[in-house]
Amino acid sequence: MHTYTNDLINETSPYLLQHAHNPVDWKPWNKETLALAKKENKPILVSIGYSSCHWCHVMEHESFEDTLVARFMNEHFINIKVDREERPDVDNVYMSAVELMTGRAGGWPLNAIALPDGRPIWGGTYFPKEDWMNSLEQVATAFKDNPNTLVEFADKLASGIKTRDIVTPNPNKPKFEEELVISSLSTWSTYWDLQEGGIDRAPKFMMPNNYQFLLRYGHQTKDSTILNYVYTTLDKIAYGGIQDHIGGGFARYSTDKKWHVPHFEKMLYDNAQLVSLYSDAYLLTQKELYKETVYQTLNFIAREMTTEEGGFYSALDADSLTPEGELEEGAYYVWTAATLKTLLKEEYDLFASYYNINDFGQWENDTYVLIRTDADADFAKEHGISLVDLKQKRAQWKEVLLRFRESNKEKPRLDDKILTSWNGLMTKGYIDAYRVFNDQKFLNIALKNASFMVDHMIRKDGGLYRNYKNGKGAINGYLEDYASTIDAFIALFEVTADTFWLEKAKQLTDYTFTHFQNKENNMFFFTSDEDTDLISRNIAYIDKVIPASNSMMAKNIFTLSHYYLDKTYTQTAATMLNNMQPEIDNSPTAFSNWLDLYLNYTKPYYEIVIVGINATEVLKELNTHYIPNKLIATSTKESAQEIFEGRYLENETLIYVCVNNACKLPVRTISEALELIKL
Repeated sequence: MHTYTNDLINETSPYLLQHAHNPVDWKPWNKETLALAKKENKPILVSIGYSSCHWCHVMEHESFEDTLVARFMNEHFINIKVDREERPDVDNVYMSAVELMTGRAGGWPLNAIALPDGRPIWGGTYFPKEDWMNSLEQVATAFKDNPNTLVEFADKLASGIKTRDIVTPNPNKPKFEEELVISSLSTWSTYWDLQEGGIDRAPKFMMPNNYQFLLRYGHQTKDSTILNYVYTTLDKIAYGGIQDHIGGGFARYSTDKKWHVPHFEKMLYDNAQLVSLYSDAYLLTQKELYKETVYQTLNFIAREMTTEEGGFYSALDADSLTPEGELEEGAYYVWTAATLKTLLKEEYDLFASYYNINDFGQWENDTYVLIRTDADADFAKEHGISLVDLKQKRAQWKEVLLRFRESNKEKPRLDDKILTSWNGLMTKGYIDAYRVFNDQKFLNIALKNASFMVDHMIRKDGGLYRNYKNGKGAINGYLEDYASTIDAFIALFEVTADTFWLEKAKQLTDYTFTHFQNKENNMFFFTSDEDTDLISRNIAYIDKVIPASNSMMAKNIFTLSHYYLDKTYTQTAATMLNNMQPEIDNSPTAFSNWLDLYLNYTKPYYEIVIVGINATEVLKELNTHYIPNKLIATSTKESAQEIFEGRYLENETLIYVCVNNACKLPVRTISEALELIKL
């Protein structure tokens, strides 16, 4: 009889390592494990989660640390643990299976059982120990007594999974009309929470891309209703307990409608996209709250989420140890009134009023999650102090409480793997912050990360690794890794004028055409043609908390088509967007990034080319204006790049404003250029 062992100790994922000492004989997802299941003719038990997942920890403690449960699992199954952040491809297949089987949205932990060939036959999310054991016994019995019935079911389910993400080519020629956007917004706006911001339900996810699109559309159409809704949302998120008011950074979502009590895990991807959103919102409004939010978030990223090499870590856990040694959600972030009084002394009353240490801010067990309700100017006026004094006091409060928290509370566990796609989003956040605030340290950090990506995440064959840990890259990259990296590199070119980054973006894009494109509909598969372990290749096209990899790629390809005058790029971007037209109106929140691209076709889209000895200074002046419907190309010298050809004039700095490569006469000042730009 085969003797199994828990092999996770050899992995690098923090989530897998958390399970390395379970009595369950966990294996990683790889060819060897899949071959073992076929050889032993045992069903595969796939358990999927991530390091900061609260209910994953609960199920581990209840079931996977139990020797009797482990003995049954080891006897009847080949047990595979998967970090969904490392292997979103595996997660997608089994999530699709569970959602098809249960008829409802899935979540994590995600647990599925598959035939030895990997085709799923059963699944669900979190199970209490007794329910878990009952389910395993039933499946094991069915596999032993009625294997043919399970095979028939697996065949049908596999067919369902393969057809779930099919994108049918749109037979109509691309024709993009603003009526679709107007209709989508009419549907979408019925769900808006105009008092607290976000969607009118709980839990509330921040969905940064939704508000990037709405900010742009509201600005371009001068729609004050839309803009006010966006500002309300951004204000309430910044005031809410979902933001860590002491240490900076945002948690993943709010459990209530007022953005107060979060699910306390902090994810890199949320913070990255919120930096971009609040930066652009500041550019349009000059609202100090938005600038403070950007700086506080980036201070958190620099302090807690950045490696010496310049990479960015993935997440901080929701749970941390209490003084009694128990893992408890939010323990690191919540406060008691007694502790605050001891630390803040005579400042306590003002602090308590500012952060609602009262019924409004109370959570559970006499603890409080800090939440604001007033703008600084209103609060200062109400309490008879100057705005300057209030800001000084707030800085002092934060310093005292952060010092106490770091020295007296057990920090949440850090997921220290470096994921390519999330690093691309964070680099883009830093670039956007630099573009808006002209703070050189933001650009320096962005350049350091981008150089790290080039040195460690791009393979010799031109493809990307998915992750990096312990000095080496691993796992073949997914489309989302390419999409966010390309986006970041294009943005880096726009602020530095260094064509190295534009060329890298093009090289990565061309790699995706070779290894990811579906020739039948011009969309892109989530996995490379080199990845063959899964029962299906899906096409990710629905925008979620992170925009869909296909919508990001479509925008990248659209932008590159203007830089390189490439007809294949032009046709591909238009075809991809056209394929989405029948879907958008049904669920606009799930297509906000597509809608943002849609505006490039229904409104003027500008190529702004700045060429000459003072191009860098002119660019910085241009970047003080919110112009979402443009791309920028800057050069201080003559360049062979298509977009600069024939435009350099010695001892002059000229600004060309073009639409679809048709240009107005060049001008010399930003004010003149702005007159040529319509929303």
